[in-house]
Amino acid sequence: MFTAEEKNRQELEEELNDLEFQIYRMQENMKDLSKDAKVLGIDQSKHDEWMIVSSIDDGQTCKIMLTDCKTAYRGKGCFSLVASYKDDVIHIGDIKGPPNHGFGSICMKYLKDIARDHNIPKVTGDIAKRDWNHVDRLIHFYEKHQFKVCVDHDTQSGSIKWVDL
Repeated sequence: MFTAEEKNRQELEEELNDLEFQIYRMQENMKDLSKDAKVLGIDQSKHDEWMIVSSIDDGQTCKIMLTDCKTAYRGKGCFSLVASYKDDVIHIGDIKGPPNHGFGSICMKYLKDIARDHNIPKVTGDIAKRDWNHVDRLIHFYEKHQFKVCVDHDTQSGSIKWVDL
């Protein structure tokens, strides 16, 4: 049996080892990622996971990707947001990845930064029928990020719009 002090020490040592490993993996992943994409930054998820934020942007489409620092980068991130440029609007096309980790919030923050950097005042998107099984979660997410959300329950569709003030 461990005393409370010994247990706390053991937990701290495990956390330190995990953090050291994540930093090592972060360095390796950033080297590999930078061959394929522009590294935008490093952020932390709501579960204290370190994530590398990167993008591929060809001037028509912007893909923001998150890569964790616990596994090796193998050409694909663990979360992505894809958007397209249309005149004075960035239109979100797709968001892929596991829910409830804070990954979407990280990507949304960087998408808004990209909009501001390009002097684009609006970000829009659609809520499609395929999203309807988690529409309440989507509404909460977009409203949390200051989007106006319009939903038509009859057609199971909707739209979102954010305007930078």
